[in-house]
Amino acid sequence: MSTLVIVESPTKARTIRNFLPKGYRVEASMGHIRDLPRDASEIPAKVKSEKWSSLGVNVEADFEPLYVIPKDKKKVVSELKSALKEADELLLATDEDREGESISWHLLQVLKPKIPTRRMVFHEITDDAIHAALQKCREVDQRLVRAQETRRILDRLVGYTLSPLLWKKIAPSLSAGRVQSVAVKLLVQRERERLAFVQGSYWDLKAVLEKDNTSFESKLVTLEGKKLATGSDFDENTGQIVEGRDVVLLSETDARALQARLTGQSWAVANIEERPVTRKPAPPFTTSTLQQEANRKLRLSARETMRVAQSLYEKGYITYMRTDSVHLSKQAIAAARSCVETLYGSDYLSPKPRQYHTKSKGAQEAHEAIRPAGQTFRTPKETGLKSTELSLYELIWKRTVATQMAEARQTHITVDLTIATAGFRSSGKRIDFPGFFRAYVEGSDDPDAAIDDQEVILPVLQVGDQPNCQTLDAVGHETQPPARFTEASLVKVLEREGIGRPSTYATVIGTIIDRGYAQRLGNALQPSFTAFAVTDLLDKHFPDLVDVGFTARMEQTLDEISTGEAEWLPYLQEFYLGETGLDHLVKERESAIDSSEARTIRLDNIEATVRIGRFGPYVEAEHDQESVTASLPKDMTPADLTPEQIEVILKQKIEGPEKLGVHPETQEPIFVLLGSYGPYVQLGEVSESNKRPKRTSLPKGLDPDQITLDQAVQLLALPRKLGDHPDTGAPVKVGLGRFGPYVVHDQGKDGKDYRSLKKDDSLFDIQLERALELLAMPKGTRGGRRTKEPLRVLGQHPEDETPVNIYEGPYGHYIKHNKTNVGLPEGQTVESMTLDLALELLATKEGAKKSKKKSTAKVSKAKSTRAKTSRTKTTKSKTSQAKTSKSRTPKAKATEGKAAAPKAGSSKTRSKQSAPAASEVAD
Repeated sequence: MSTLVIVESPTKARTIRNFLPKGYRVEASMGHIRDLPRDASEIPAKVKSEKWSSLGVNVEADFEPLYVIPKDKKKVVSELKSALKEADELLLATDEDREGESISWHLLQVLKPKIPTRRMVFHEITDDAIHAALQKCREVDQRLVRAQETRRILDRLVGYTLSPLLWKKIAPSLSAGRVQSVAVKLLVQRERERLAFVQGSYWDLKAVLEKDNTSFESKLVTLEGKKLATGSDFDENTGQIVEGRDVVLLSETDARALQARLTGQSWAVANIEERPVTRKPAPPFTTSTLQQEANRKLRLSARETMRVAQSLYEKGYITYMRTDSVHLSKQAIAAARSCVETLYGSDYLSPKPRQYHTKSKGAQEAHEAIRPAGQTFRTPKETGLKSTELSLYELIWKRTVATQMAEARQTHITVDLTIATAGFRSSGKRIDFPGFFRAYVEGSDDPDAAIDDQEVILPVLQVGDQPNCQTLDAVGHETQPPARFTEASLVKVLEREGIGRPSTYATVIGTIIDRGYAQRLGNALQPSFTAFAVTDLLDKHFPDLVDVGFTARMEQTLDEISTGEAEWLPYLQEFYLGETGLDHLVKERESAIDSSEARTIRLDNIEATVRIGRFGPYVEAEHDQESVTASLPKDMTPADLTPEQIEVILKQKIEGPEKLGVHPETQEPIFVLLGSYGPYVQLGEVSESNKRPKRTSLPKGLDPDQITLDQAVQLLALPRKLGDHPDTGAPVKVGLGRFGPYVVHDQGKDGKDYRSLKKDDSLFDIQLERALELLAMPKGTRGGRRTKEPLRVLGQHPEDETPVNIYEGPYGHYIKHNKTNVGLPEGQTVESMTLDLALELLATKEGAKKSKKKSTAKVSKAKSTRAKTSRTKTTKSKTSQAKTSKSRTPKAKATEGKAAAPKAGSSKTRSKQSAPAASEVAD
């Protein structure tokens, strides 16, 4: 008897084959084999004329979805059908969640098997788990399928109904989403809070005291019996102390005067309090908490965390990574306790097995937390994993093992001291027993270092002791605005509020960044001008769709559909076609939304008008009773824009570039300008003979207002030759690129070898000797950024045996072979992609390139022929043209052609940008 097993990816297929008996054949579906149409080209001709076809959902026939098999999946379907013909039984072994259930259902609908078919589910890929799953197969759960389908339809209705409205009213290529738009609103709300924040300042005193040769710190907390003001006492909207707070606010003058009065006076210990504290280990990871902790500790994005976790699961190292549950099986608890006893000793083992219970109301999906797979846990060293996979596995292993360790015991110590009329306080912390700290401390990579950091040792003190004062300083403080969201904190809020599913957060955040709604600033997410405009429009005209409570209730209803507590069709009908439904609301509001108003962003700290144009944000202001517009730098966000910057940008537009001086060698003027990518220096003016003058960006940290003529000359000399490499004789240069300063060993045809300058290296002063040192270092950086390591090596190309790899780029994952790049098709993942499919995609791309070259060659040949034909006519007309040319004035010559191409940012250009073309809206 032959059994066909279908899973999602080749990696999962390879792993599961090791645990199946003979007679089992495993194939991969490469994710979903069919879905709603991605664009107009996938809509079947027979329904293209229907007004609902662009949605991919027939809203007129009980929201029937229009499923299609994409071109890149037809070969997969064909291969699965062939494999099915040779099988006596079919097992659908897709992931154990709604998405996996849906993939299995679609396989049934497309393959239409005539042999016995069962659904096989497991949450880890181990020998025991697979054999147990074979004995407990079931039918496809139609409720889970319906819940996923309803969610998919709902997301399509929201996205495909609102996005075209944003294209028309704000800018092309924007997108709206049921969860995405709420997440963007959270970012914008936080940024507006930061912009409205008014900073307050306060001062206090800090002393360093000494007793028994042990130094400790103490801070001023009271003065004449009244509490000293701290940051929590300030109103963030006024920068003043909150009305009604009875606290003492010290200015710098007050603090320094108090410092002088207290210097030399006696200190005394007034009170000592010791408070024992126990800490329990955190629960094992869920999808959400794994994303949060990987972002905090490993600086991984949510998308990267899920990609690596998927790989670990499919290779059999961890249990299923999409889960809301913190439950651990008896097998997992036993394995964790065995690790604790073996590695840390019985003293570190919790007295009883510790079990956790999920508190989240909507918790669902897999039935166990994310943990190492198997009956025994492999230590990180035993896995043979490397790089990011090893780091993430170690994080999961430590967190799981820590759950079965003893509680940490600490003692918190508070010491109150008096000096004259002032009260000071010292705080200490003693770890009496580290317990689970030995394995895992949240937010720290090194448990031992974290234990040391958490201890604050005080000397042995008693009431009445008089420690010596070593130093007494006045210290100034400023209140800080609310922190921007990081991926970790955004995920935490989305989960806490019940918005979306944790399994989708990685995709949502990735889309927000890819679409330009936010950019990463360190680990923080900084919203863009576009995010402000889109949020303002949706908040004003469709408030429910970006309301946290409304979205959470929508999520709850979707969960109820999965359990049969709610009906899917009445819900969709009310949401989309009801009297206050989305379809009616968009049609009603579209004419009421003014495009100019929708593109306008109002910031409390800016008087000028900021708008979104076709080519990005720009600023508009009045000058001599005329409207003047100027583009803003591409990477600038609302948080970066100040009245001073606007003044500089507009002045440059109105008066032209500011001349810094004259180049000592060429005698050409040097200008400091602000462009789309920030400030830069320019040699000479733009003219007919000098259309592309020499330009160099200013390095980070160099203020355009502070730059000197000498520095500008040095920048314009880049790249600067430092000398020749002693081994090759090829030149070694220093330059400034998009990713910062670098040195390069330029070997011509043999390529260029780059290294970034270190923090202590000077762009202007570096010498050949130092450059050679940098070039001799292991290759880790190129042009200031990491040399790209492939996310996955697919194999060698059969024609030239060069590698075919998958990389991550600014627009997503892509396949690379030599100089040919091709993006991953929708529905494919890094792990599901195969070498065969990659070769097909590369061949198609190469064919398109060759076709384009041939087409270009034909056009060139045709132009050449036409040129020969018209040469005689051209010669005859030269005399009359020359006469006409002489009759034109110099002024006419100078202005010729300018009307056809106004400068970027001019009012004429802006009027053309106000509305995207019909074709752009349709796309």
